[in-house]
Amino acid sequence: METTHRPAARILCLDAADRILLLRWRDPVEGAYLWEPPGGGIESGETPLAAARRELSEETGLDPAAVLDRSVPVDRDVRWMGKRHVATELFFIARYTVERPPLLRTGLLPEERASLHSHAWFAWPDLRSLPDPVEPPRLLELLDTLAPEGPWRRRAPR
Repeated sequence: METTHRPAARILCLDAADRILLLRWRDPVEGAYLWEPPGGGIESGETPLAAARRELSEETGLDPAAVLDRSVPVDRDVRWMGKRHVATELFFIARYTVERPPLLRTGLLPEERASLHSHAWFAWPDLRSLPDPVEPPRLLELLDTLAPEGPWRRRAPR
């Protein structure tokens, strides 16, 4: 299997009720589904923050100014479209003051429109029970790192 390396930026979007936005993609080659936060490749000359904001706007139509300039690197190893994608991606956080802000898909490329099946705002406990894989697998740890004030926060044993 061919392996590609592409730096990318992704965004953990949280609504006013601390739900997280995930996009459900269908792999056009293998037919498998996966859930992941919005995001994508960093273009030449683009900063990771600029890429995160651009990708968020393109994929969701959400206000890119909500993306905070704070990120966590995550090593990813994902099969997609018959290739193995290996890279360290930077994950950012964005907070919205309304519940379940509506999304627009107007900025998607044609192949993205064909592969993006749906989206949903999930309460964090529901992430463990999704029938399709969630990427990255340690999403709750990422939430804990980027938004430690949230309800998913790891509690120290007493």
